[in-house]
Amino acid sequence: MKIVPIISILFFIGFISCKNDKAATETVQEPEVASKTPVKIGYATDTVSLDQSITLNATAAYLLKSDVKANTTGYITQVNIKLADQVGRGQTLFMLQTKEARALGNTINKLDKSFRFSGTSSVQSPSSGYVDMLNHQIGDYVQDGEVLASVTDQSSFGFVMNVPYEYNQLVNLGNRLDVLLPDNRILSGYVAKIMPNVDPVSQTEKVLVKVNNGGKIPENLIAKIALTKDRKSGIAVPKSSVLTDDVQSEFWVMKLINDTTAIKTVIEKGLENDKWVELKSNNISLKDRLLTSGNFGLSDTAYVKIEK
Repeated sequence: MKIVPIISILFFIGFISCKNDKAATETVQEPEVASKTPVKIGYATDTVSLDQSITLNATAAYLLKSDVKANTTGYITQVNIKLADQVGRGQTLFMLQTKEARALGNTINKLDKSFRFSGTSSVQSPSSGYVDMLNHQIGDYVQDGEVLASVTDQSSFGFVMNVPYEYNQLVNLGNRLDVLLPDNRILSGYVAKIMPNVDPVSQTEKVLVKVNNGGKIPENLIAKIALTKDRKSGIAVPKSSVLTDDVQSEFWVMKLINDTTAIKTVIEKGLENDKWVELKSNNISLKDRLLTSGNFGLSDTAYVKIEK
């Protein structure tokens, strides 16, 4: 029996099998393809005007309130108003009758009713506004000159703001200002009065801003008024395209040089608002495509994919 040839055949078959397995396990390595970050783009513009401003609180107030006083001593026989009612100048608010007139009038009317003697006097509103305070009711006995009610003077209404004296050059009589209410309404106003004194502690001066067609605005409502310090126009980039480091010592944008590559471009920024940032540097043009989304954390010369 020939054992050697059989062993040789088995060895040859095993060698061929191992070689085939090794060839099967070897894979052809494809060249690595860099991943692309999905981004959105925007453009610079030269059509916006940027303002540098400070925002101050302003409180709605009636600077004048007129007291409605009794013009004689006697009884209140009629009250024509309620608290918070709107009244006009000269409107009759109260009717008064003296104690003597009441007694004499009853006697005369008993003798002859045709006289119709009442001995009453009327009290009119000294100004137009709303009833801020009401102290008496029908039947009360009041003294001459006693305050019966208080009426706000509608013509004295406005928003009072305390302006730091360092900004006094930003407010002048007649200046147009916008008043932003808490309900996001914007009222057109103007500087009506500037008090000629400064608070000794806060070093602020009071400024009255009157508004046009404000409607019914409650007293003590706090609004906001912006004072413009500087205004510039030029090239501006979308605020979402501007990136910075942790200490905000350097600012840059990612600019496309072709459809798939964005490079870091350092800029010098000026004024800004919630949408735009002014450019002081001149290395960005209106035709440059800037990354506005997906740009955070990208390194210089990043591969990107533009999303529609």
